[in-house]
This record gives sequence, C-alpha cells and structure tokens, in this order.
Amino acid sequence: MFITACSHSRNIAASNSSETIVSEVNITNEVAAIKINTGKTKAGALVDFAETLIGVPYKYGGTEPKTGFDCSGFIGYVFQHFGIRVPRTSVSFTNAGVTVVASQAKRGDLILFTGSNAKAGKVGHIGIITTVQKNNLQFIHSASGNNKGVMISSMSNYFRERFVKVIRVF
Repeated sequence: MFITACSHSRNIAASNSSETIVSEVNITNEVAAIKINTGKTKAGALVDFAETLIGVPYKYGGTEPKTGFDCSGFIGYVFQHFGIRVPRTSVSFTNAGVTVVASQAKRGDLILFTGSNAKAGKVGHIGIITTVQKNNLQFIHSASGNNKGVMISSMSNYFRERFVKVIRVF
C-alpha cells in the first residue's frame, strides 16, 4: 500500500491581515475533479468536532487520534466522523468542491496549500477554515513543523506564499 501524506508545515506569526489573499501558486499537475457528498452535515458541526482534536500529535501517514495525524489523515478522520467520504491525500482535493475567493471563505471551507516548497506545483497541505476576519483566515490542520500536530494557525507569510485556494464542499 502506498500512502502519500502531507508535506511539512509550520506556524509562523500572522502577517498584515489587510492584504488580500490571492494565490500565486501555479498548479502543474492534473488531478481529477471529485464530488464530496456532505449530506445533512452542517459545516459548523464539523469544525466544532475538529476543534476537539487540538493537540493530537503529528504522525506522517497517521489517520487515528491515538497515534497521530498527518494533514489529510486529520481531514479524513473529521469527515469520517460524520460518515462523509473524502480522498486520503491532500493533492486529491485539488479539484474537489467549488473554488471560493478567499475573501468569501466561510467556517468549514477547506483551504489548500502547496507543501513546504511553494514552487512545487501541487497541493501538499490542507486545513479547515475556523474563523474569517477580514482578509485573515484561521484554519485547523495537523502540522509537522516543530511536531505541533493538530492546531489552529493564521495566514502568516509562510502560508500566504503557499496558498493555493479555498474550496467549499458544504
């Protein structure tokens, strides 16, 4: 079995939130479009559950809270809690849902980034938006940097340069 996990990420102080969040990443790989059926699940309920997992450690390829999560393992676990099937890898979310302009993001939308290499041309990290304040998005994700695990981060310069897009699946 081959498992592709999330690329390295870290939490760095938030940047100037008055800047508009726009992707400068050029996605170069072809990824099939997918539909995620969220049924009657509410985005807020999903985020509330995700927040109960803050502090679970990072583990490459991890999909369980007892042992730890990588970013896509975390997303999969949260959605599976509600019976929602999602892809296992962050790159598979590239063409999922509906792309939303970052300024129109809502709690429960998914936020996609490249891995630690902003020039990689493919999605390598994923989170769930928890808070939208003007042009500063906060999101919950499982981060490998400094072995932080599940945490909430803001759109620091580090994440802004890797930002790919926001997608809505609800």
